[in-house]
Amino acid sequence: MDLKNIEATSQEQGRLHQKLWELSQTYTPGNVLPSASDLSKARASLPKSLPAEGAGFESVTQHILNDLVPAFNRSSISPNYYGFVTGGVTPAALFADNLVTAYDQNVQVHLAEHSISTDVEATALGLLADLLKLDRRHWNNGTFTTGATASNVYGLACGREFVLRAAAKKRGIAIESVGEYGLFELIQATGISGIQILSTMPHSSLAKAAGILGIGRANVKSICRDDHYLQIDLVRLEAELKANKASIVAVSCGEVNTGHFATSSLAEMQSLRSLCDKYGAWLHVDGAFGIFGRILEDAEFSTISKGCEGMELADSIAGDAHKFLNVPYDCGFVLCRHPGEAEKVFQNANAAYLSGGQSGALSVPSPLNIGMENSRRFRALPVYASLVAYGQVGYQEMLQKQIRLSRMIAGWIFDHPKYNALPELASKNKLLDQTYIIVLFSAKDDELNRNLTKEINATSKLFVSGTSWQGRPACRIAISNWRVEEERDFALVTDVLDKVAGSV
Repeated sequence: MDLKNIEATSQEQGRLHQKLWELSQTYTPGNVLPSASDLSKARASLPKSLPAEGAGFESVTQHILNDLVPAFNRSSISPNYYGFVTGGVTPAALFADNLVTAYDQNVQVHLAEHSISTDVEATALGLLADLLKLDRRHWNNGTFTTGATASNVYGLACGREFVLRAAAKKRGIAIESVGEYGLFELIQATGISGIQILSTMPHSSLAKAAGILGIGRANVKSICRDDHYLQIDLVRLEAELKANKASIVAVSCGEVNTGHFATSSLAEMQSLRSLCDKYGAWLHVDGAFGIFGRILEDAEFSTISKGCEGMELADSIAGDAHKFLNVPYDCGFVLCRHPGEAEKVFQNANAAYLSGGQSGALSVPSPLNIGMENSRRFRALPVYASLVAYGQVGYQEMLQKQIRLSRMIAGWIFDHPKYNALPELASKNKLLDQTYIIVLFSAKDDELNRNLTKEINATSKLFVSGTSWQGRPACRIAISNWRVEEERDFALVTDVLDKVAGSV
């Protein structure tokens, strides 16, 4: 391709970007899932092998727009995609993400004379701490990741370092780090029988992280109270902390099925902190979407706020920006209260060419030394753009709308003769008080319930995810898109659920 053709292609790209912007920002009610014919057409259009001659920019853009895009789901564009806590993409985030692609910064090494990108990332982390009401003096450590799963790996990896060092200290052994000497060697040196993760209804990514880190999925243990599906039994917890194992305590700040919280007050978090300090345990918070409840201030949402109280007492907090912050996939974050802990795990050893030739202390750490990736997309820019564009009040208003819609739907389901609102609570008021951004429900009729998710999604007017609750199939509505409008979306959801139940 000669230079003239490249220049022409660049002009076409500009026009295409404008079209894509218009497509993504215009919401029209319609199908949330692609039709069977759209999927079939898209699959048939895929090439069977790489062509010798390229089709050209114009041809491939038309192919993608006409053949492939109709077969995408509307998980971000539609406010009625409730299958996962997906969020959407705010206009500010979409603008910034286009720049991320166009300038393609590799945010791995802090090179102050080369790019502002690492400064922007550090600033975005600080703004995020502000949004979550975390004191920057103690929470000025962390990084952006691919998502909450990677953030949980990061937090548990730092915890693994900390608890093994604490176990060694009890025995008068000075150790450097697991990252330096290896997990097996340090467990042998400390004389403990292993590491365990203690939690209540943990997200599957915690077990995944345990497998990755050599802790073992089988060593993720429940410390639930016998009379409650999520709350922590402090007596059971202390008994586990006394065992000959190093322990990481993981708090479910927004359980995935219900959206409920494992703790409900500052006093509970203080008790957890006290026990962790007593036994040298690490306190991690899996706050993928629940942690954002900290931004709420109105008494209307006091139960949610109390579920997020005391999270500043944790050692690490994992979260998902591509959920509530409504920035594009992939983007998570992790914050840590201990400076230098991450570098013990993630430092990029023996790569002099990545030092950038700089000397002296850097005010901004090179991300490749405090996170898993060396090659890193500039995923912090959409976060930065959205936080600056909408601020604390903008995000408060967004979350309030999502919670109010969730509570409207939950209350309607509670009163419906053919549905069960889950978990089954004593009163409607208690259900509504505890509802955050997730509505869990099932059909009372077993036959309908077995096919409920399929029947709802077959309408293509909304999409829900299937799950299970206490051994029975259930459906989950997760509301996290910035486009939420309470009355409009409530009418659509209840109309679909009524028709699926045969009530209209």
